[in-house]
Amino acid sequence: MKFLFPFLLLSGFATAQKTSHQFYTETYRPQIHFSPKQHWMNDPNGMVFYKGVYHLFFQYYPDSTVWGPMHWGHATSTDLVHWQQQPIALYPDSLGYIFSGSAVIDKTNTSGFGKNGKIPMVAIFTNHDPVGEKEGRNNYQNQSIAFSLDEGKTWVKYKGNPVLKNPGIKDFRDPKVHWYPASKKWIMALATLDRITFYSSKNLKSWTKGSEFGQQKGAHGGVWECPDIFPLKYNGKTIWVLIVSINPGGPNGGSATQYFTGTFNGKTFTPFDNDTKWIDYGPDDYAGVTWSNTGERKIFLGWMSNWQYATIVPTKKWRSAMTVPRDLGLEKIGGKYYVTSKPVKELNELNVSDIKLQNLKAHHFALTSKTGELSVPVRFKFSSDKIEDFSITLSNSNHEKLIVGYDKETNNYYIDRTSSGKTTFEKDFSARLTAKRLSHSTDMDMILIIDKASIEMFADKGLTNMTAIFFPTQPYSNILFDSNNFEIKELQFHKMKSIWEGKSK
Repeated sequence: MKFLFPFLLLSGFATAQKTSHQFYTETYRPQIHFSPKQHWMNDPNGMVFYKGVYHLFFQYYPDSTVWGPMHWGHATSTDLVHWQQQPIALYPDSLGYIFSGSAVIDKTNTSGFGKNGKIPMVAIFTNHDPVGEKEGRNNYQNQSIAFSLDEGKTWVKYKGNPVLKNPGIKDFRDPKVHWYPASKKWIMALATLDRITFYSSKNLKSWTKGSEFGQQKGAHGGVWECPDIFPLKYNGKTIWVLIVSINPGGPNGGSATQYFTGTFNGKTFTPFDNDTKWIDYGPDDYAGVTWSNTGERKIFLGWMSNWQYATIVPTKKWRSAMTVPRDLGLEKIGGKYYVTSKPVKELNELNVSDIKLQNLKAHHFALTSKTGELSVPVRFKFSSDKIEDFSITLSNSNHEKLIVGYDKETNNYYIDRTSSGKTTFEKDFSARLTAKRLSHSTDMDMILIIDKASIEMFADKGLTNMTAIFFPTQPYSNILFDSNNFEIKELQFHKMKSIWEGKSK
């Protein structure tokens, strides 16, 4: 198979200019989430922070709105809120498509790629050979690297690729690499069929296998993908978190992202328990990983879709968006550690109004009577001293509605999109999605972030989260609270401005 792509891949950052009116204004176009100007996008890749810039690379097919030969698209931000799409970073080559991976800043030049005092940014990715796959071979995925000496503007692929060859495992992909100071080595977490395999290297070029984890741990309804491993602090104690995406096998069908907590010594990950835990219980947060080079702060981003229907959702010029960036933390409940997710504080920059209400009886309370007609994007947060049934209904004049709520009898949060608008494009899209309430607290709080075609729910300080996309035939214009006994202690409502306003795109 021949490819017409050069070995040296040159690309320049887009010059600052206003986006054409044709972009970012279409029906269902996200206004506070990153989405590509056009064409297909899936997993976030190579997320790295360097010199005040957040780099987001992503699986991208520039010739269609459905999945095809994978490239690494590229976007940058200085605030995690406003994004500027850059030229494509990595193109397919003679080794295959450019599948998911990660990027690091090689500060001490362990790779030797640095020159004239320039610190290399190194991308580690999976080459996926479609010819080998078609022929039925089991070694068509291998790990390769590329480097940039100009902060991600241009990339050179290493002449010695692949740096980690497949030993004969059908699924051998998605390397997430980080520096492990205790052993002065790079550590790679690699998805290998039904488990995660850890490798180590001193130079990013030569890799040694360390251990495996997960063959009989956690959820196994589908293939394991897109791992990430990192430490978080809890009351001064270091807890390691291992993230693993799975497709299918999610708690509400299709793809989803699970995690484990435990210890890690640079070679072996040992879990504290074998419970199946999910970063997000909704159907539309997949393949999420964290930015590297951010210190102790761990910022997570996921692909806001699901492989059950990602290629057939009713958008035309583009497909898919990312979740909002989320700060990760830990909470301990019943002797077990749970990862919490909260929207990054930088999103507050988008607030254009601040309505605060207190001591509200939620029985048939129309929030729009206080805030005016619902105009997304919006964010609202509320808290209560009581745990009772409640529902929040977003609706429009076409009698379409999306319902978010809590069922005390089952102790479940839920998002009901059965009547949310366009749902017939996939048989299981119309569903009532549920998530068990994890908190044991006698009070409750919730944040809802609502965009043109998505809702992100963060309950109990980020212990239980759900993300879901939807496609109403016209925008929702009303919000109704409904409960017999629920009392809102405090409610904050914010209208939000578009991230595409007043910024170069």
